[in-house]
Amino acid sequence: MAELTTNTRHPRVDMTPMVDLGFLLITFFVFTTTFTSNRMMPLYMPDNTDEIGSPVKYKNTLTLILGKDNRIFYHQKGAKDLNTSLLTETSYGTTLSRLILEKRKQAENIKNFTVIIRPTDESNYKNTVDVLDEMKITNQPIYVLTDISPKEVEVCQSKIRM
Repeated sequence: MAELTTNTRHPRVDMTPMVDLGFLLITFFVFTTTFTSNRMMPLYMPDNTDEIGSPVKYKNTLTLILGKDNRIFYHQKGAKDLNTSLLTETSYGTTLSRLILEKRKQAENIKNFTVIIRPTDESNYKNTVDVLDEMKITNQPIYVLTDISPKEVEVCQSKIRM
């Protein structure tokens, strides 16, 4: 018996238009997407060429000590003169804002009023960010983030124990 051969063609899908459409869609979304911008607070550092010329007057500064358990203390004295009676506790938020504004009004030179932020090892990152936010809220132009002195640590720990 003779075999019948049929020329059956298998259907073939041409993917070229689909690839073109894919690249058009990718191009469209890349060009129309708005990327999120960074949300960081600028931290202005003093220039090396700046010279103050006179020693810091503690009446013109406010030192904030960030302690553990979301506690915050402040003083307006040098580390040598500091004792537990001069270290006062306050709280975050509007209380801290009012404190900064009040101390700025009482400063000898409002233009050079400086807030010194000193986080302890027990404080957390959120506390530092909260204080930096308060600097922005109160429009405090001059603030410094520095290490805490051993004397301040000692006085702060003795104040917490009281």
